[in-house]
Amino acid sequence: MAAHGRSALRDLFDESPTPHIAHPPRTHHRDFYVATDGSFREAGGGLGAVIETRDGTRVARIATPDTPPNNNVAEYRALHLGLDVLAARAPKDASVGVLIDHDALASNVNNTILARSYPDGTSPRPISIPPKTGYHWRGIQARLNGFGEVRAARIDSDYNPAHPLANAPDQYRHVNHEPDRCVLPEPPTSTPSEFPPPSRANRNGGQASD
Repeated sequence: MAAHGRSALRDLFDESPTPHIAHPPRTHHRDFYVATDGSFREAGGGLGAVIETRDGTRVARIATPDTPPNNNVAEYRALHLGLDVLAARAPKDASVGVLIDHDALASNVNNTILARSYPDGTSPRPISIPPKTGYHWRGIQARLNGFGEVRAARIDSDYNPAHPLANAPDQYRHVNHEPDRCVLPEPPTSTPSEFPPPSRANRNGGQASD
């Protein structure tokens, strides 16, 4: 359960590993959090996204049917959709926490962010994009570069709030009719005594860098 005045997505983000990127306390204070998920089935899949501000205000939810060729493409399409919706509602200098249950995609997002600090813009680690995701990956990259700061956290699908939206888009189609909201979170309060949660560097055999 989220603490009062805090986003449920923020709680998930704080407790999840961020592949290849260190997770010091200052990075907890994202302005916005977006959780996405994509599903693939022979009979048709779906895309889901949930967006919240740092203080727990819901910005948007999306549940839409889709026909991706495989699960990998579904995950990339979902993130592309979620970032597009967020970009239309957030200022360009916003800091964003991305929550996804796909290891390779989370790594690719963070490697893309790390590449910003390299003179030639080359990622410090190889980025491997699954076939048929090229267009969506380019769209994701454009959105990532359009925000002030971005971190991607790897969460378990059982805790991903976008998971049911993607897996049963017809059942959750009503969320698409929620009023559009363009809101800013309350300014973060100063918490000098805050200490970082257990190191993300030691989880899943990842290495941290900043």
